[in-house]
Amino acid sequence: MTEFVPPRPWTASYAEGVPDDVSPVSGSLVDIVAASARDYPDAPALQFFGRETTYRQLQESIDRAAAGLRDLGVKAGDPVAIVLPNCPQHIVAFYAVLRLGAVVVEHNPLYTPRELRKQFEDHGAKHAIVWSKVAETVQGFPDDLAVTSLISVDVTQAMPLLTRAALALPVAKARAAREALTARVRGAIAWRTVAGADPLPATHPRPSTDDLAIIQYTSGTTGTPKGAALTHRNLLANAAQAQAWVPSITRGDGCVVYAVLPMFHAYGLTLCLTFAMSMGARLVLFPKFDPDLVLEVTKKHPATFLPLVPPIAERLLAASKAKGVPITGTKVAISGAMALSHELVVPFEEASGGFLVEGYGLSECSPVLMANPVAENRVAGTVGLPLPGTECRVVDPENPTEDVPAGTAGELIVRGPQVFSGYYGKPEETEAVFADGWFRTGDIVTIDDAGFVRIVDRIKELIITGGFNVAPTEVEGALRHHPDVVDAAVVGLPSDHSGEEVVAAIVVGDDAEVDVEAIREFARGILTPYKVPRRIFVVDELPTSLIGKVLRRQVKEKLLPLTSGS
Repeated sequence: MTEFVPPRPWTASYAEGVPDDVSPVSGSLVDIVAASARDYPDAPALQFFGRETTYRQLQESIDRAAAGLRDLGVKAGDPVAIVLPNCPQHIVAFYAVLRLGAVVVEHNPLYTPRELRKQFEDHGAKHAIVWSKVAETVQGFPDDLAVTSLISVDVTQAMPLLTRAALALPVAKARAAREALTARVRGAIAWRTVAGADPLPATHPRPSTDDLAIIQYTSGTTGTPKGAALTHRNLLANAAQAQAWVPSITRGDGCVVYAVLPMFHAYGLTLCLTFAMSMGARLVLFPKFDPDLVLEVTKKHPATFLPLVPPIAERLLAASKAKGVPITGTKVAISGAMALSHELVVPFEEASGGFLVEGYGLSECSPVLMANPVAENRVAGTVGLPLPGTECRVVDPENPTEDVPAGTAGELIVRGPQVFSGYYGKPEETEAVFADGWFRTGDIVTIDDAGFVRIVDRIKELIITGGFNVAPTEVEGALRHHPDVVDAAVVGLPSDHSGEEVVAAIVVGDDAEVDVEAIREFARGILTPYKVPRRIFVVDELPTSLIGKVLRRQVKEKLLPLTSGS
């Protein structure tokens, strides 16, 4: 039986110079830094508060840390937890673990002890490289989760000498800054001890292309977090696809990438870490997004490539105007995680002189699947086109082997070299998200004649009221058009009469006089009656992920007690 290969009409909409496909990858992720160290040994690889690390120095640090980890018993196939903010030690640890053929498990260092413990229970890592501020949390895990090698990282050690000296001053401001960045840890191994080993011999076995490289935890927007098992092939392919998408940015040649997104997140990991290293770029590391720090770097090294989310673009643009520091020179900014409005694109592009385009991905796909072309034919309000080598179909959610008619909404399913093969240790969950070898994204989309994809909503977040499907995104968009509404989240809550009822939580402007009924009336002018929220609650803020995506599941949990019994 011949395998079904759907057409790829979207390739006709690719920007000039973007290929229809990418060549098969080989080798492993550790070859990325090795190649850049070979080709650009004296070029800056990392910049952290002004301190630079060349590619030669980075490669030597990786070799030393790999040897130090080997001496602690880390071997091929072992999961090694990394719990770090963006810092040079994060880059070194990431590639040192991979150099041994071990598996990186990325974690959010701001997770609660309960959240962090849940992930450790799942992967069972016995070796952990953690921010000193988090070390006590890991030490407090129960005996059955005992980490045999706990390596504590003081991020201030990677800062310039003068910055470190300023942090050591006996004044309140310096003390507060120091306490925010580091903590004293007892009973752990200091990172400098691991990183100071003699370099790993070049003869030490290297990982293979199809070896497991990373366990990337994801919960999508619902459910219990699961570890997406990503191979070296998956991540190498996605880095190659990203390179192919921006032919105007050439390898080496002064390429500058800003890591304002957290690298423990799949989005930041690929675009700020593996992609940057594959480009021989200067990767400027920010432990958290601070527009003032970003603008200070922009004066001397404007970003060639800037992955961000809409709230970051808004704050950077506002700070640029307020301080009179231009962001001119930013060639390509790519936005993800949430809808990118035309009202933001226009002023940002005018200020930067480059492009701001929207993309789309999932952790299970390494993560990037689609992006708008970096060209004049980009389409606002869409997530763009499938990347080279990516196949996609739109199918009936109830029968994922059946394509829906062209132009109608259905579930997006995908195939490609960046798509994972399953969740770590969860065969049943893996089976549930594949249909005949195609990964079910859980997103409802439409694709137009030119191949541009528009996200309608997530299957699990669709609200079914009175037999009708309501997409929360559509209702949120209508509410945000009201002049007093700053942000909105829409969820479905149980109803005795209609299955679910549409309920909204909104954030209003500081000076707004809230008239909830007037806002509902406003929504009636945009939406079909069954889509208009039955109830609207005003809240101070909406819960969001670290990259700014509204967490509807948490909104639902907070609203349920307010609506029960009514």
